[in-house]
Amino acid sequence: MNNFIFENKTKVYFGKGGVKEYLGSLLKNYGDTVMLAYGGGSIKRNGVYDEIMGILNAAGKRVVEFDRIMSNPTYAKAQEGAKLARENHVDLILAVGGGSVSDCCKVISAQAKLDEDIWELENTKHTFPTEFIPLGTIVTVFGTGSEMNNGAVITHEEKKIKGALWGAQADFAFLDPSYTLSVPMKQVISGAFDTLSHAMETYFGKPDENNLSDDISEAVMRSVIRNIRVLLTDHDNYDARSELAWASAMAENGILKIGKVTDFQCHMIEHQLGAYTNCNHGAGLAVIHPILYRHIYKSGAARFARFAQNVWGIAPKSSDEETALAGIDALAAFIKEIGLPTTFAELGIPVDTNFRAIADSTVFTEGCCKKLTHDEIYGILCELNKTKIELKG
Repeated sequence: MNNFIFENKTKVYFGKGGVKEYLGSLLKNYGDTVMLAYGGGSIKRNGVYDEIMGILNAAGKRVVEFDRIMSNPTYAKAQEGAKLARENHVDLILAVGGGSVSDCCKVISAQAKLDEDIWELENTKHTFPTEFIPLGTIVTVFGTGSEMNNGAVITHEEKKIKGALWGAQADFAFLDPSYTLSVPMKQVISGAFDTLSHAMETYFGKPDENNLSDDISEAVMRSVIRNIRVLLTDHDNYDARSELAWASAMAENGILKIGKVTDFQCHMIEHQLGAYTNCNHGAGLAVIHPILYRHIYKSGAARFARFAQNVWGIAPKSSDEETALAGIDALAAFIKEIGLPTTFAELGIPVDTNFRAIADSTVFTEGCCKKLTHDEIYGILCELNKTKIELKG
């Protein structure tokens, strides 16, 4: 195992009724003004908004609301939130929702304390914020694990880039699985697949020798697969939802990544697909993963074979490559089984999308078992789109 330093500062309050029991006392640690940030308004329909506002009002807090945070949050939206936070001298940002709300608020927290543009600071000067407005999260949609780290995925619409920014990490996170009961099942499954993707993208990183982090990853992957299947037949199963909520947090709290250089090449491709099409993140990953793995598995056949055996329960074949392919086939069959898209057409991606630009702007990752080229990524995208490949040069 590689050398590592591990710390996670976020205190997790897991289970039913945590917000009611603990949020009021936590608020005593912060100043008078709280920014309540959320998405499209579902928390007003399911009662979560009223519950939180009641606690904030009882604590005597001045509430500044920041709503309409979209899926695939934009850089402009984060800047809007930072301006509001700065003007109102916000003492705590309370992010209520899923990964999009959390990611946006991480950037708001940092940008509100900066005199310069955070995108340029991090991507041009390669320096990072050190001051933040304190952040807390209340998770109502699981899948991203965003509540457990300081990474944010933000779409810069002008630059046509969907990429990482590093902002605040939450002081505390409430994970109440019962809050997810009103979430549409399609969104639940998409989010859970994102968790599976996070675990796979860590597992297929380096080193690929057997190690404890990967043993834990295998357990997380098996748990996600099992509990997605439970939810498909019993939508209100609290135990399955709670297992998926904690798996989501586990996949992004750093535990699986200890001693690893992660892969995340599929995420990089999907991010740029999302930058150009605004597609659903989990569904986009579901489309890309199998075909990407079929392109790279020979460069990591032993690891893919272990994935097939230990995650999917496939008996060893005559070679690692044959076993590996059987595992990838099992992944593809599972994606179809749980109702996620398997082609760009099913995902709703227009056939005239600029796949060349998407490929050319995709970031390469150090942990991927095969060093891809932009032409190879373009070929993968064209194969998913069933279009003719026209290579550069």
